[in-house]
Amino acid sequence: MTVGGHIPFLSLQQEHVETGVQDDIDTALLRVSRSGRYLLGPELEAFEAEYAAYCENSHCVAVGSGLDALTLTLRAMGIREGDEVIVPSHTCIASWLAVSAAGARPVPVEPQSGGFLLDPERLQAGITRRTRAIMPVHLYGHPVDLDAVEAVAADHGLPVIEDAAQAHGARYREKRIGARYAAAFSFYPSKNLGALSDGGAVVTSDAELAHRIRLLRNYASPETCTRGMQGVNSRLDELQAAVLRAKLPHLDRWNARRREIALRYHQGLSDIPAVQTPTAEGWAEPVWHQYVIRSAQRDRLRNALAAAGVETLVHYPVAVHRMGVYKARSCQCVLPLAEGLAAEVLSLPIGPHVNDDTIDAVMRAVRKAAEEL
Repeated sequence: MTVGGHIPFLSLQQEHVETGVQDDIDTALLRVSRSGRYLLGPELEAFEAEYAAYCENSHCVAVGSGLDALTLTLRAMGIREGDEVIVPSHTCIASWLAVSAAGARPVPVEPQSGGFLLDPERLQAGITRRTRAIMPVHLYGHPVDLDAVEAVAADHGLPVIEDAAQAHGARYREKRIGARYAAAFSFYPSKNLGALSDGGAVVTSDAELAHRIRLLRNYASPETCTRGMQGVNSRLDELQAAVLRAKLPHLDRWNARRREIALRYHQGLSDIPAVQTPTAEGWAEPVWHQYVIRSAQRDRLRNALAAAGVETLVHYPVAVHRMGVYKARSCQCVLPLAEGLAAEVLSLPIGPHVNDDTIDAVMRAVRKAAEEL
């Protein structure tokens, strides 16, 4: 995994080769290139059926990106201008952008103290007469407590839409994420299940919802347009569908390796005073899309790791309500937990291709850097 003494945060080329999937990808690409079908063809249809089954659900609609998966789901559910949707304060900006793209207003709810995920106990305070949905995000591959979210949603008659962009294969109380509600996934190349370009999908048990999303992803139709449903061009192409089909049979094995790495990190780093390691709830089977530590001296720690040849990333360095247009819209928001996380989070290298020697080298570098803070 090391390249000339340097440990990259991510190498998709190495991941494909070292996990043994490169030949399968090459075969899939050649099959499509020779087929003459490049959009809305048999590869897409097959992938949608296979991924729905994998998620223990009945319908899958694949689209052009994870953002589109969220946006089209919200629109298909009737979310519109003037509505509000509950979102986490600490998340990728795409979660908020989807709500805005549907014309609604994102209403942030803070995470649990000491954690990353939306706090169900804070949901009640965010609900108003304009609230139309709750969108929990299974951030970094760890499921949100869906029972607790559902209890609040049921009290107010609100649908739950899962942002599962980072949670492919994760389980909540032994059920796959995507088995319970409408769930939106991203197939961005770096995801646990990633394409060679952008891609996304919605998994649902609601046949009518799936039908509306299928219409919306392909310009809609004259009938729906007359009812005010303006369609878009958001179709997962045959090449990406074929690549995802090649990768899907390996996903559980890859996620198991991520869990091994996360456990190794936890055992090797949890005793360092300057570092806070993430933990998994007993009712969850996370897939560790990212392994995110926290440090009050994050920037110094990151610089020291870079000097030692360990590449890291920050997910996410600016709280969403402090970004661009949201800063103007949400200037009254007081979200200290989200802002604290933005200043402290640091993602370490992780992936199914990363070997134990590399993980040990990362931990030695973290320990040395932390001692010198």
